[in-house]
Amino acid sequence: MISLKTHPTNDSLFAQSKWWGEPDMPDDLDWPEVTINDENGEPYSDPLTFVCQIRCNDIAMLDPEGLLPHEGMLYFFAALDYFLGDIDSPVYPGMGQWNPDYFKVLYSPTCDQLHTHHLYYPDGTTATRAAESITFAPSDEADDGLRLLGYPYIEDVRETMPDMLSLLQIDENDDWHLTFHDCGELYFLITPQHLLNRLWQQTTCYLFSL
Repeated sequence: MISLKTHPTNDSLFAQSKWWGEPDMPDDLDWPEVTINDENGEPYSDPLTFVCQIRCNDIAMLDPEGLLPHEGMLYFFAALDYFLGDIDSPVYPGMGQWNPDYFKVLYSPTCDQLHTHHLYYPDGTTATRAAESITFAPSDEADDGLRLLGYPYIEDVRETMPDMLSLLQIDENDDWHLTFHDCGELYFLITPQHLLNRLWQQTTCYLFSL
């Protein structure tokens, strides 16, 4: 189990582990989007919120079992706009288990040939939050906060999704410069077998309200 702490910074975090900001991805990875319908029933695409990227080499020494890759970069995206305060967001995934369209885990086997993907509002201002650096440390299985691996901190989630590991645990009570609106903890969950086989498409997202 690995704990994460985020830190505001003015440093460039290109190709580094970071929370928020903009993802640094290779050309064969695209910013994930969800398709929704406008008030006239016409479909359009809305980008998922970029949550973080994890440079796998940063956590290799903390993952002796090799549950995560030790090279390359992991990327986490989720439909978080409503829960970050945009209560008029047209996308509301709800509590409990999310539709797979509302989240995505991507992986690049290398940290070479990356470029920053930008996202702007129509007026040209950036549509992402300021990037924060991440430090990693060993964690107990029962820890709350931001964490990679281990079982979910909330017992009700463990009972609802038995045998699932928390690939990424996001806790609103951690000191990570964010308070979720109307919710508590968000989990990217995956079975140990799918985790070891790098089957990121088998990840499940579960939102628990405190």
